[in-house]
Amino acid sequence: MLALSPAAAPASSHVVRPGDTLAEVASSYGVRVAELREWNGLGSYDRARADGMLLLSAPRAPIPDFRTRVETVTEKEANGSVGRKCPVPVSDLRRIWVRYLDFQGKVHNGSLIMHGSLVAQTQRAFAQLYRWRFPVMVMQPASVNMPGLTDRSVLTSGYECRFVAGTTKWSQHSYGRAVDVNPRQNPMIRGDYLDPPNTEKWLARENYWPGMVHEGGAVEAFTGNGFAWGGRWKSLKDYMHFSTTDL
Repeated sequence: MLALSPAAAPASSHVVRPGDTLAEVASSYGVRVAELREWNGLGSYDRARADGMLLLSAPRAPIPDFRTRVETVTEKEANGSVGRKCPVPVSDLRRIWVRYLDFQGKVHNGSLIMHGSLVAQTQRAFAQLYRWRFPVMVMQPASVNMPGLTDRSVLTSGYECRFVAGTTKWSQHSYGRAVDVNPRQNPMIRGDYLDPPNTEKWLARENYWPGMVHEGGAVEAFTGNGFAWGGRWKSLKDYMHFSTTDL
């Protein structure tokens, strides 16, 4: 029997759980498989990928194909100021633009900064998330993609010149070798420390709510492209975190 979670997802969508099929989803909501394919731009694709979010009604416009492009960045764009001491020169960094779907099924163009050597891997990972219809809460530029946003901890992002929390050791984000995906829905927990704060309800990882990542679902978009997942760590769990160094 298909597990429904109407309180967890928008009423007009369904978050796919392991084993869900398009036929089961369609039957549960009283729609046709052909409609699900059309509304979600699936073509003849039959498999429903866990963590994906299927629209249950026609969007205002068809979902377009995935698009991506790459730009160089300035020191101020990358670090917020000029002359800041960071472990990677800005010439090694690139801004990667990707198309993504938000929690309402709307299409946006968002960006993250990564090390230039990881451009292709990052593009492939986000292309898979998009094809699987995995929702991303918000990416930069936040002023365009989520006007009025004040909580920056919800951003899906890559490079950030900072130390590991509570230490003087450079984070892998400072090298442009890590991505945090939907931090609020995929928090980091270390002992009693929770980041972002007030995200306890998302620690129940048996749930399949919009933006959560799981083994066999969205996680595989990154692990299949050379990233390791912090959700597999033993000493702590960092469900949002993907890095090429497993740190």
